[in-house]
Amino acid sequence: MLELAILGLLKERAMHGYELRKQLGQRLGFFWTVSFGSLYPTLRRLERRGAVERIFPAEKTTRRKQVYRITEAGERDFLDLLQEGAGTTWEEDKFSLRLAFFRYLRPEIRIRLLERRKAYLQDKLDEGRRWIRRATRGRPDSYTVSLMRHGMETTERDIAWLDELLAAERTLLGEARGEDAGGLRSRADLASGGRGEPERPNPPGRVGADEGNRHDRSGATDGGPSGEEAGGDRPDNGPRTELRTT
Repeated sequence: MLELAILGLLKERAMHGYELRKQLGQRLGFFWTVSFGSLYPTLRRLERRGAVERIFPAEKTTRRKQVYRITEAGERDFLDLLQEGAGTTWEEDKFSLRLAFFRYLRPEIRIRLLERRKAYLQDKLDEGRRWIRRATRGRPDSYTVSLMRHGMETTERDIAWLDELLAAERTLLGEARGEDAGGLRSRADLASGGRGEPERPNPPGRVGADEGNRHDRSGATDGGPSGEEAGGDRPDNGPRTELRTT
């Protein structure tokens, strides 16, 4: 896992060997035991593999310091190491180190790894509960039981913490998908002239009917005979009075 830590730090910027060792201790040492004696052998191994390379930046000093930087092959190796792993060793010992570089993964991959970690802890918690039930049937050592209960409480807190991380990741993923959908709708609106949807053509046979209706309406408006004047029924408004002129 030292390879993952080295590549992750070099992904941010190139560093001298001493600076790299310092960053490993300051940023990762709190939750991961760093083996500094393996640092330079691991750097040489990564260099032989083409994952890192040494450069000599031009500096105004009498001593030229070699700087390590990640290569394109190292970028690929880093993502592979970040996503790989299965089983107890990965889950128990390396999760914190991988979580430190989670920002380089896609949201759906982060969710998958968090769910896998949660499933592992849930199995561990269930096993602890079974052990407690078996132990209470006999005469268990009180310190052993207390230690087991403490471990179970810690696991429960870790599961609750993972639930918070998963909820945040799913919210971010949903917002990202909503923005993508909004962009697609905006492009569709632009393509349809801003009307929200493209104009639909009239079905066959409808055009002639619409033209006939417009013709009937125009005839009535322009003084042509309306439906009533052409012999249609008209309400009886009483007798008509004829005006005669003399």
